[in-house]
Amino acid sequence: MTNLLLITPPFTQLNTPYPATAYLKGFLNTKGISSFQMDLGIEVILQLFSKEGLQKMFLFAERRGRISSENVQRIYALRENYIHSIDAVIAFLQGKNHTLARLICNEQFLPQADRFAQLDELDWAFGSMGMQDRAKHLATLYLEDLSDFIIACVDAHFGFSRYAERLGRSANSFDELYAELRQAPSYMDGITLDILEKRLAETQPQLVCFSVPFPGNLYSAFRCAQYIKSHYPTLKIAMGGGFPNTELRSLSDTRVFEFFDFICLDDGELPIELLTDNISKTTDKQLFKRTLLLENHQVIYKNDSVRADYKQQEIGTPDYGDLLLTEYISVIEVANPMHSLWSDGRWNKLTMAHGCYWGKCTFCDISLDYIRLYEPISAKILVDRMEQLIAQTGENGFHFVDEAAPPALMREVALEILRRKLSLSWWANIRFEKSFSLDLCRLLVASGCIAVSGGLEVASNRLLALIQKGVTVEQVAQVTRNFTEAGIMVHAYLMYGYPTQTVQETVDSLEMVRQMFELGVLQSGFWHQFALTAHSPVGMAPADYGIFPIEENITFAHNDVAFRDSTGIDHGQFSEGLKKSLFNYMHGIGFDFPLQDWFDFELPETEIVEDFIFQALAVETDQKVRPSAKVIWLGALPVLSYPPVFSKKQPFQFVNMLFHGKLESLEITMEKKKGEWFARLLKKLSPGEGSIMSFASVKAEYEKQFEDFELFWFEEPVVLLRDQGLLVL
Repeated sequence: MTNLLLITPPFTQLNTPYPATAYLKGFLNTKGISSFQMDLGIEVILQLFSKEGLQKMFLFAERRGRISSENVQRIYALRENYIHSIDAVIAFLQGKNHTLARLICNEQFLPQADRFAQLDELDWAFGSMGMQDRAKHLATLYLEDLSDFIIACVDAHFGFSRYAERLGRSANSFDELYAELRQAPSYMDGITLDILEKRLAETQPQLVCFSVPFPGNLYSAFRCAQYIKSHYPTLKIAMGGGFPNTELRSLSDTRVFEFFDFICLDDGELPIELLTDNISKTTDKQLFKRTLLLENHQVIYKNDSVRADYKQQEIGTPDYGDLLLTEYISVIEVANPMHSLWSDGRWNKLTMAHGCYWGKCTFCDISLDYIRLYEPISAKILVDRMEQLIAQTGENGFHFVDEAAPPALMREVALEILRRKLSLSWWANIRFEKSFSLDLCRLLVASGCIAVSGGLEVASNRLLALIQKGVTVEQVAQVTRNFTEAGIMVHAYLMYGYPTQTVQETVDSLEMVRQMFELGVLQSGFWHQFALTAHSPVGMAPADYGIFPIEENITFAHNDVAFRDSTGIDHGQFSEGLKKSLFNYMHGIGFDFPLQDWFDFELPETEIVEDFIFQALAVETDQKVRPSAKVIWLGALPVLSYPPVFSKKQPFQFVNMLFHGKLESLEITMEKKKGEWFARLLKKLSPGEGSIMSFASVKAEYEKQFEDFELFWFEEPVVLLRDQGLLVL
């Protein structure tokens, strides 16, 4: 028997588990509360996309009689090819069958339907990619063809990373979802519930907790809860996660509690611990933390426990035990370098800090605890957890899922990784702020940082100020240049349709983005249209931003808010052109096309000068060094040699210092005494040597023996070493 069964319902990602249940399980371990976790989504996918699964699926489709369009007829006609190849393809995408790549790439092995029609136009994008990546892309198209068949003939709600998402998105009323749940379970539901039943029988939990991060998980969570209520009526069920945290705060529809006993909001550790205590105790005195429940036929919000939430250092290391870590599927949908990080490979998920250290962006849910309450974790604890996860999962890749990772903490984490001489890779979401100097970016690379993503949003200084983003376009360009020069891939989140945004500003924003891609300081990006959320500053004071919400009667979900913009502009018309232009820019083409060519309606000319970003990058950066700045040496220690002295009258002896780098070697010459002192100093400055020296300490140590530190520090030999790993942070 298990205390808790933690479930992520279908579907999230194919390549790596969503981390919420792993976070909870890690916390429950610290309390001695037994738990079992499952990613129901990947288990359903693996059962469906198997030889036996496809045989059953095609038979079901045949009996249903919906094989009508030319595309689904083709897939059905080739069903034996799909059934024959599916197990091998899934094994390849799981990293278990690398040699299949050559067979896939000859394009005679996989059956092809409509999704392969895009191959010709994408051929150039993947032409330079390795065989494994190209094969992954072809295998992904193969799965997407099968997905199209399932949607057309088996289950219209299906999607690889979501299920029945429409029923959960902006569902102000529970009526439509409730009506769907009163229908017979779908084909996908049948697979889901069979797996769930087996797990319930094995674990015999006292409490089942569903983590629902997105609208695309909501329907399945309700369907599973419905099954449990029908077959295990005494078993208690709770829901938590991103969706209820943002959407169900004003829930009043009592029908929801036909499925769930409790809905927990915000951080789940203490609410779940209290629920476990309540269920296991016989006392009538029950305390709750941020929990919705049904009492006297009304939805009640209970928050009567006076206990404070746990600090981040107290919640333990995430535990990925029980999950099928070797069974996840890596896919490559499009030739976008950042998208490949999201969908290709297994990443251990961690958080550097709870909440957002900035917490001012007006489009963001900064009133909610997951943003509002900022609490960082110490670098030592973070790297301890990284080592524990490497030992537990066998994976040394990490994705920090912060709202925005703090630069100072990123620096300390990087130093701690280098001190421990760990070999790993990691990436994170950041703000493009000026703290990210070239030296800091070089330090992050040395510790294993491979990519960052951040919000450029609307590339307009007027609108960035209105958003309270705290950056300018020029600053973003300089910071992205620093990341790029250091070798870190940069992805930008881009926004259009922000309140009061004009057509001219949309055109000018696209021009800014075009220039940044052309100059190579951005490698990846994604445009999304502004969405008004109820818990953001714009949502709470819409009139201040020139928009007018469309009032709805809210009894169920309340987050995305429909609205009317005072400008009267249809921002949706820009979607296709923005995405098309960005796709080309990411692949290094189309920079010389007039912006008008991306759109099928008339646009004004851009008012941004053609070298705006170039001029922003040409601005000299401040050379002044703070006395408290840390000085780090990342390179190898030099090999010293002494040139012969040809005359006793020679005023100085010299030392040659040969520095061997990973790519090239560099030799510099210094006066003998200064060179020997400098070599000793570099050893002290290496991260593995213990405490890091400040710039003021380095200066003081120099001035014990020599004069004019500034002249020494800015002389050519030392300046040359700045590119070799002598960093000032």
